[in-house]
Amino acid sequence: MTAQYRQLQAVHDSQAVTDGDGVKIQRSVTRGRLQTFDPFLLLDEFRSDDAADYIGGFPEHPHRGFQTVTYMLEGRMRHRDHMGNEGVISAGGVQWMSAGRGVLHSEMPEQDQGLLHGFQLWINLPANEKMSEPNYQDFPADQIPVVSLANGATVKVIAGEFKHGAQRTRGAVVGVSTKPDYLDIHLPGQTSIDIEVEGDKTAVVYVYEGSVDIGGRSLDSQQMGQLGNGDRVQIQSSNAARFLLLAGQPLNEPIANWGPFVMNTQAQIEQAIEDYRHGRLV
Repeated sequence: MTAQYRQLQAVHDSQAVTDGDGVKIQRSVTRGRLQTFDPFLLLDEFRSDDAADYIGGFPEHPHRGFQTVTYMLEGRMRHRDHMGNEGVISAGGVQWMSAGRGVLHSEMPEQDQGLLHGFQLWINLPANEKMSEPNYQDFPADQIPVVSLANGATVKVIAGEFKHGAQRTRGAVVGVSTKPDYLDIHLPGQTSIDIEVEGDKTAVVYVYEGSVDIGGRSLDSQQMGQLGNGDRVQIQSSNAARFLLLAGQPLNEPIANWGPFVMNTQAQIEQAIEDYRHGRLV
């Protein structure tokens, strides 16, 4: 069967925002487009070597109804939650947390100088898992497989599967209902990569260094590219580039959201707010 290559359907610029205690962020996948990127709800990139931009961190706050994925490229971030989990995510490490029915947690920088660079991705949970027990997983860099290709490209497989030739490399994270693929790809200049992406998945590319070309259209740093239908994508770079490829099975369920809560109905959001105010969220 002939492969159908996904094209770059739309380009979305990330937006400069602040969150937590004044942390400066570039935010993609914002409210108003949640169904478009189903099951992905939000992607934040934080990157600064000025401590004033990040030192306030993210003091204790609640979540319900979705998963948060924190991936660090540089620097260190300490996670604490109401379940007693605590750990430092350092360069190359990943924290994958399912908030389920409710989590109270904080994410605070473990440094007061130097570069802090990473991402937080929010992935929706299906309706039948929104009130499940919360879960926390921590993966240091040495537990996440990295594939080196003959053309000098590298692919870090955080979740899902990367197929290269007759080989398949599975990521560190398994057992997620939306079957997400989370790849961090580095391309040298004047190279390309051809990636299989399951046809029923939503797929996006986020460039964080350099620029890439997908089907004759350019995607620049701090832009998210929404990919169309197909079962493969070919990505080219004129100069060195680094980007994330995210793919996941859409839930095709109603989405109601308010701040740190993502449910299916407004009544469920109001219940989450009420539970939090009265100490019943966790």
